[in-house]
Amino acid sequence: MTSVTRHYVLAAGGTGGHLIPAFALAIELERRGHHVALITDERGARLPGKPESLVAHVLPAGRIGKNPLHWPKGIGAILEGKRMAQRLFESFQPSAVVGFGGYPAFPALWAATATGVPSVIHEQNAVLGRVNRLLAGRVSAIATSYRQVDRLKPKFANKVHLVGNPVRAEVLALRDEPFPPFSEEGLLRVLVTGGSQGASVLSEVVPDALAMLPAALRSRLQVTQQCRAEDIEAVRARYAGHDIPAELGTYFENMAARLADAHLFIGRAGASTIAELTAVGRPAILVPLPIATDDHQAANTVEMCKAGGARMIRQDRFTASELAKQILAIAQSPETLANAAHAAWNCGYPKAAKDLADLVESFGGAPLMDVIRVADALKAGAVMGGAAAAG
Repeated sequence: MTSVTRHYVLAAGGTGGHLIPAFALAIELERRGHHVALITDERGARLPGKPESLVAHVLPAGRIGKNPLHWPKGIGAILEGKRMAQRLFESFQPSAVVGFGGYPAFPALWAATATGVPSVIHEQNAVLGRVNRLLAGRVSAIATSYRQVDRLKPKFANKVHLVGNPVRAEVLALRDEPFPPFSEEGLLRVLVTGGSQGASVLSEVVPDALAMLPAALRSRLQVTQQCRAEDIEAVRARYAGHDIPAELGTYFENMAARLADAHLFIGRAGASTIAELTAVGRPAILVPLPIATDDHQAANTVEMCKAGGARMIRQDRFTASELAKQILAIAQSPETLANAAHAAWNCGYPKAAKDLADLVESFGGAPLMDVIRVADALKAGAVMGGAAAAG
């Protein structure tokens, strides 16, 4: 069977939540010998982690908000983005277009469905996002990251494929590493992050909660915490006042290494965070962002919490005493912590990038990319014709 090089276009909003799985898919498709292009916005084109070989095309991406006065401008940007995407498709001849949500993905997917190019949407969250809801009825396939996805209509069930949420290669490489040793006398390493922007509520609550733990456990704490720039000095003072060693930063370059060392994670419940925690197998206490669209971060926690790999605290109940209680429940002994880690690990989808690539590859090659197969068919026909003549 001849291997055929194909072209694929990935379209995603400019945040890490949309682009991290897009980058993982791009790397897998390129590994298989295909050519990949990216459609995104200005933020996405600059996002760290983009593969060097992945060419980014910045297209207009308007949004239709609640104010009707802004609608003409938003519609105009969407239509211009659609026209630009169609011109790209004419020259690039994609076999399929894959959307990862976010407003910049909409014009590209609309252009694909309007011109008959096969299309796939990938939903990272446990609630189908707004752009993906608009496109669900028109696309060729819907890839999901959770068994249960809210706002996904049952009538689309026949084109839904559970693949999981692809994660960065350096994180996935940790999956087969053992959980860091934790004993009654050993350090308890806690990793605290609040997403790309940090979260002030974590800075306010976590230090005081850790200080409320029993002395035998508190004396063994080692904390790594991401903070907002405006919070970091106050957080440093709080930890110093509690005599708890803590490494603080506004951004950590190698988060995979921090995750590798951690025994317990405390933070938000974004899709990429959940995917990485379950890929590696790290117990967590999750505080969903209360203003997340359709409360999707709370929905993201359900599977992991039900399995026993995490505990969820709503932000309006996220106090120092409640957090201290939940830390004790999940880390009261090496056995309970290890069991929670294993439960989290069992929720992971380590083959997400490969399974998504298999789904994307299942769509036929563009005409220009079928030259090899056509040549093979002609060659086979010539052989058969020669055999017939000889007969």
